[in-house]
Amino acid sequence: MIAKIKKNNSDGHVRLETSGDIQEVIINEEFLHPGDESISLCFRGKDSSGIIELKTSEFEKVYDTVKKRLHLIKGIKSLE
Repeated sequence: MIAKIKKNNSDGHVRLETSGDIQEVIINEEFLHPGDESISLCFRGKDSSGIIELKTSEFEKVYDTVKKRLHLIKGIKSLE
């Protein structure tokens, strides 16, 4: 996985890029607030690590976009 980030600060724009392998996918369920679930992608690289957290609505947008274009991807493995 490659994460590319563009951040504004007092000096202007800073572009960060890091890469790593996804180590774990965590689904955070909120029992008291059912609308606040999230999905966390935990990754670790050689010199970096992090968590990308998506709300369910954001994940559904990504899923719908990928689902429409899945026929373009060659050689995919599904772990179920």
